[in-house]
Amino acid sequence: MAFDFKEILTATMVLFAVIDIIGNIPIIISLREKAGHIQSEKASIIAAVVMILFLFLGKSILRLIGIDVSEFAVAGAFILFFIALEMILGITLFKDDGSSPDMASVFPLAFPMLAGPGSLTTLLSLRAEYAVENVIIAVLINIIIIYVVLKTSARLQSVLGKNGIGIIRKVFGVVLLAIAVKLFTSNIQALFS
Repeated sequence: MAFDFKEILTATMVLFAVIDIIGNIPIIISLREKAGHIQSEKASIIAAVVMILFLFLGKSILRLIGIDVSEFAVAGAFILFFIALEMILGITLFKDDGSSPDMASVFPLAFPMLAGPGSLTTLLSLRAEYAVENVIIAVLINIIIIYVVLKTSARLQSVLGKNGIGIIRKVFGVVLLAIAVKLFTSNIQALFS
């Protein structure tokens, strides 16, 4: 066991930026409005399980189905792109299938928002650089932060109000769009080279 505080801190910050739970608050609030309720514990646990499993099995799973990490990231970029368009333009691209709070807690919240292609691709690159146990601790720290944000999102909604949430949604929509473009451009080059 090679616990390294600097590695844990760096991996935590990188994952925090990619997961962008603060930027996802408007999406969480709109999911809560659509589904009526979000199971914070379930969403957090599923996201943690998906991330930790992917940390160990990710490359093998992708290789097994004949998908490269870059192709996976490009697909993730498209999902983020469409979610960003919804946020910026105030339109609905993903048809609400009347999903229950159980389903909303799993899809799209736990996957692909929290444990999405961006964070899963990041996990693979962190694993290449850092000790696995440090990356796992970084994942767990992020899951605790996610849980706290999910639990307090209703309170945040009342503090920010409709206009505040609208502004944040549009601003973070643009940020999410930028992340999608970055994910796309940095991985599309790898596909053609």
